[in-house]
Amino acid sequence: MQKNHGFTLIEVIVVLVMLAVLAGTLAYNMSGALKASQIRGASKELVAALRYTRSQAVIKHEEQRLMLNVTEKSYQMPGRPKVVLPEGMELKVFAAESEVPSEEQAGFRFFSDGSSTGGRITLIYEDRFWRINIAWLTGEVRLFKDTEV
Repeated sequence: MQKNHGFTLIEVIVVLVMLAVLAGTLAYNMSGALKASQIRGASKELVAALRYTRSQAVIKHEEQRLMLNVTEKSYQMPGRPKVVLPEGMELKVFAAESEVPSEEQAGFRFFSDGSSTGGRITLIYEDRFWRINIAWLTGEVRLFKDTEV
């Protein structure tokens, strides 16, 4: 009696289903990692924007202000276009009362000596948050990143 050395249709379908599940899982995990890197990048870009605003105040010897819109989840540096944060990211701002013109807007002013009005920005995405502190005396901008809530 002669044996066939091939695969049955059921075996082929089972292997294809397993490959499809594996590919789907991999794609889902990759999209999560991509989103996490976008969030980390957005927080670093906001820190860079604050530092840029401070350096412009020192270089130009005049006050410079970075404005945030909590409703739109965006910010704008002096003389630059508005930057919108990635979708799903929450924004909380603690700023000097003089720098909060409305409930949806707040800002940070930097002075020619490098000092600022000071405050804190918290960026939240799912169960993680990134805190940005702006020192009022020195204007130093520090990022405390990727901390669990």
